[in-house]
Amino acid sequence: MMTTRQILALLNSHIEGDEDQFLSVALQIAAQQAREGKSDDAEKLKRLVQKARDQRRLGTPSSGQTPIPMARPRAELQGLVESTYPKTTLASMVLADDVRNRLARVVRQQQERATLRDFGQKPATHLLLVGPPGTGKTMTASALAGELRLPLFTVRLESLFSRYFGETAAKMRVLFDQIAQTRGVYLLDEFDAIGARRGDPNDVGEIRRVLNSVLAFMEEPNSTDSLVLAATNHVEILDEALARRFDEVVEYLLPNPAAARAIIEKRLGKFKLKARSWSALAPALAGLSPGELVRAADSVVKDAIIEGATEISADVLRAALHDRQTFKGKFRKGSDL
Repeated sequence: MMTTRQILALLNSHIEGDEDQFLSVALQIAAQQAREGKSDDAEKLKRLVQKARDQRRLGTPSSGQTPIPMARPRAELQGLVESTYPKTTLASMVLADDVRNRLARVVRQQQERATLRDFGQKPATHLLLVGPPGTGKTMTASALAGELRLPLFTVRLESLFSRYFGETAAKMRVLFDQIAQTRGVYLLDEFDAIGARRGDPNDVGEIRRVLNSVLAFMEEPNSTDSLVLAATNHVEILDEALARRFDEVVEYLLPNPAAARAIIEKRLGKFKLKARSWSALAPALAGLSPGELVRAADSVVKDAIIEGATEISADVLRAALHDRQTFKGKFRKGSDL
């Protein structure tokens, strides 16, 4: 049954003409029904909310932009969760074919989630993104938010631990409540901070409590069909029980020579290199992440713009790539100390 508080919230949003809040409250009621075992009623409510949103989308201007409410983190999460409205798309990323296809499938499932539910199926909502730093995990979150025209909420888990150690589990519960109430794309960055294996010699009670709360959250119905993305550079230390709960595990690798070239060419824009220059650049490209390739390309483009140059030489680009290689080597040595 609806509580008096929920009825008041529905009436207030109706009086103020706040359709987003009205639908958000309806989804809260759906989540409550699901927790009480009334799954049929919960599904009916969710389908009606989805239908209302679809109808509103069809009535939007010809620009194709769906109005997005200015969603913000709950007050208890201010400073720990950043909200943005990305316009990035998957087409703007250089991705391996298998990664692109899997992400496109997730987008399609989200777009057709009402149809899936009519057949007793649910869209993928929990993704684990794994791979070295700079390989595109964070940008993927922006691209998925852009494709679905949803707000992106980025959660810095390391800050959550350092600032609220002893209260982290409670803060995570507040975050889970927001996910249930406000549809969006939620990026849990540095997920290994809470996903480390239970029983690790360095484990502490607070981390175990947080991990257990995350495990419980992963089993809860996703009443808003929010996308929850967990990103980690250290998949090998994740708790196995937690890793199994993700709908999709997407692995990002360092780009091969063809992909590295595509990234550089995209960033160089009008500053084209001659085709024969690329074979000589291959050794300088090897082992660099997309983020490092972008920084190298951007540095030479900026210099060219400032100097009024009309082209970029292979030697200048090779020097920039060498700088990234040198920096990466020094960083790796420092981490081994």
